[in-house]
Amino acid sequence: MHNLLIHSENRTDHAAISHVIEQAFKNQQYSSHTEHFIVNALRRADALTLSLVAVLNQHIVGHITISPVRISSGVQGWYGLGPVAVLPEWQLQGIGSALIQSALNQLKMIGAKGCVVLGDPNFYSGFGFKTVPELILENVPIEYFQALSFDGKFPQGTVTYHDAFNATS
Repeated sequence: MHNLLIHSENRTDHAAISHVIEQAFKNQQYSSHTEHFIVNALRRADALTLSLVAVLNQHIVGHITISPVRISSGVQGWYGLGPVAVLPEWQLQGIGSALIQSALNQLKMIGAKGCVVLGDPNFYSGFGFKTVPELILENVPIEYFQALSFDGKFPQGTVTYHDAFNATS
């Protein structure tokens, strides 16, 4: 997509970001439909490591969030990808992939050790994510939780996302 711009969110983007997230997850059967609340709660908690928007013709059509995760072994420098959202009419056109690639590149630039994701294993494996049996997200089938290491080392332990992931309003 040649007119696609990806940049960090601005204060004026918050309402548009919420709209994109709500629309993207509205008809998803595996969604809790609280993704926009999670992003707002991460923002309030100053836990948005990255919040990137995809802009097409001056309109926000996509968004991705990266936030820190805790690993029970105590290893630092790991982050969680998601939610990632694209307006339904713009899905399957590479916008989500461009957001993911941009976010992963920025994570590497800030010295992150790695990133975890909960989602479709077939999709995320295309970015280098893989199932790591020693890295556990409780109450989730192992194949849907994947990790990508930037230094070739994978930690062991239980992963905990920020408390904002429990937000319901």
